[in-house]
Amino acid sequence: MSGVNPSDTGLIRGRSAWSAAGESLRLLMRDSFAVAGLTVLVLFVLMAIFAPMLAPHDPFKAMMTETGRLARLRPPSAEHLLGTTAFGNDVLSQFLHGFRVALLVGLVAAVAVGFISTVFGVISGYFGGLVDDTLMRITDIALSIPTLPFSIVAVALLGPSIENIILVITVLFWRNGARIIRSAVLTERERIYVKWARAAGASHLHIILRHILPNILRVVFLWVTMSVAFAILTEASLSFLGLGDPTVISWGQMLNTAFTSGNLRTAWWWVVPPSLALVMLVSALYLIGRAYEEQTNPRLRGR
Repeated sequence: MSGVNPSDTGLIRGRSAWSAAGESLRLLMRDSFAVAGLTVLVLFVLMAIFAPMLAPHDPFKAMMTETGRLARLRPPSAEHLLGTTAFGNDVLSQFLHGFRVALLVGLVAAVAVGFISTVFGVISGYFGGLVDDTLMRITDIALSIPTLPFSIVAVALLGPSIENIILVITVLFWRNGARIIRSAVLTERERIYVKWARAAGASHLHIILRHILPNILRVVFLWVTMSVAFAILTEASLSFLGLGDPTVISWGQMLNTAFTSGNLRTAWWWVVPPSLALVMLVSALYLIGRAYEEQTNPRLRGR
């Protein structure tokens, strides 16, 4: 056992690596910032699930006054807790439904991005050679695509819908993750336990699933966490530019409507809730990712 890195001996068995992942999650709960981020995230998920029951009105319905006039730009009151829009819509109802779009786009896009990034990164880093060169040249081509211009053109051509926005986000954000995960795999494939597995006649699939993947879960989790934030911000940006799905209510679409109606500065009750929610959600994801990296990396944890 001389010359063996102590960190390798504890990870020779894939089962130990999965146990280490569970220990990492327990370490995460020791970080107060991570707990705060998780609390915000859980609250947002619950709001997204129960939004239809919590919303007092249909988000697209125009509210009318007792005299039969459109209740436009009404400030917060007992009847409308977050006021109304320039078109008489209840802001609270729209705000609550926005949770669903943000979480749907963020989670679905992040899972898709994480899967593609992991497949590209693991195959490229593990096999190397011609396979690595081919996959990384494809990644380089993808990296040369400008994010915002491509998003605008692609959604405009495909049509403004949640499905197309998720597709565009997936196409754009897998590329950086592939390179990050590949770097982690290049390190893991040189570990002594991987060499022993090869010497014992283990198949490539066995080595990848049993030894490589469990030990890069930290990197994958961090990238997926960041991808959720990227996806939510991208959807909000496209919706703010008028390329969101017109059949659903999102926070970016609320800001776009406030801007195009000329009330972005005056109707604070219309603008502040979605803006604050975006900041809180992205900050919560950042705190979770930062704390997870810090708690699972001994070098950072020791500082």
